[in-house]
Amino acid sequence: MTRPRVVVAGLGDSGLLTAIHLARYVDVVGISAKSALVSGQELGTRLARPDQWARDYYVPFDRYRRLDGARTVHGTLTGVDLEARTVGVRLASGSASEEAYDVLVVSTGVTNGFWRRPDLQSADEVEASLDAAHQQLAAASSINVVGGGAAAVSTAANLATTWPDKLVALYFPGDRPLPRHHPAVWTTVERRLADRGVALHAGHRAVVPDGFACDRITTEPVEWSTGQPAAAADATVWAIGRVRPNTGWLPPELLDDDGFVRVSPDLRVVGTDDVFAIGDVAATDPIRSSARNRADKLLAKNIRAHLAGKPLGEFKAPRGRWGSVLGVQDNGLEVFAPNGKAFRFPAWSIDSVLQPWIVRRGIYGGVRRP
Repeated sequence: MTRPRVVVAGLGDSGLLTAIHLARYVDVVGISAKSALVSGQELGTRLARPDQWARDYYVPFDRYRRLDGARTVHGTLTGVDLEARTVGVRLASGSASEEAYDVLVVSTGVTNGFWRRPDLQSADEVEASLDAAHQQLAAASSINVVGGGAAAVSTAANLATTWPDKLVALYFPGDRPLPRHHPAVWTTVERRLADRGVALHAGHRAVVPDGFACDRITTEPVEWSTGQPAAAADATVWAIGRVRPNTGWLPPELLDDDGFVRVSPDLRVVGTDDVFAIGDVAATDPIRSSARNRADKLLAKNIRAHLAGKPLGEFKAPRGRWGSVLGVQDNGLEVFAPNGKAFRFPAWSIDSVLQPWIVRRGIYGGVRRP
């Protein structure tokens, strides 16, 4: 008996985990513009310590044991025929292809700055981009970070930790960064930044030049619409959260006014029966939190239930952000609960417990050594 085929369009963090949960039950075809997982997480570590970041966040697909039964396609999506149940793919070779599906998962994510791009890239190109950003910052004596979210805060903290002799400044538009986190989170993180000598500048809203997609580290002074003098530095990292959904390959009727995929609470795309969406591309709630709250397990369960004609469960978005902000530091990993309280994985546990047992074994179902 032929098993159902599920095409997972996008193998970032959410798409990869969904594929892993499904691969033992259905035929999975994963389509990715990269030949490996290139996570959008932990920008600060990626820029400051790229080798350490790559160990956990840049992982070839063939290292995931539970993907052994799946097929991965290196290419970019060009369109979907909802009636014929096929997606179009432009392969890395340049040729065109089609993949048929019984169920389609849209997990193509968003474009955000220079670190989350939908471009087709080989392994060499990914590694070159990682090194280029790191080397540009390594050569700078002063660095401005613009933005008020976790990516900006993490970047400022990690750059200042790796290069304590550099002048690192964080500029943000509100009274405090991390506005979607519990206020107690910023109280704690502010102390961490002060300990590292990061200069904090509240109430600074940057003037973003027309056509500038925040897709590079710049060297020009930053102008402010809030009236302050321009801020000059050898390098400026833009992390202002101007995300754009990677949905140009989808019919407009599946999208909301901002281009994100409209979904019902069971993660099914509105107006379809056999298309689901997950991650930053899915308009589940104002902060699209299915990307950060393990909705992959629910989605895999719902797809199996859909194929079996059974009822589907609903995704319930959390009220606020939670998790790590700064990533792994010399003294361990600090994780914040929704109420703002922190608990810490001590440094000794990161490589002996957290990564090998909780992450690689528990979350991913086994990851081979490189």
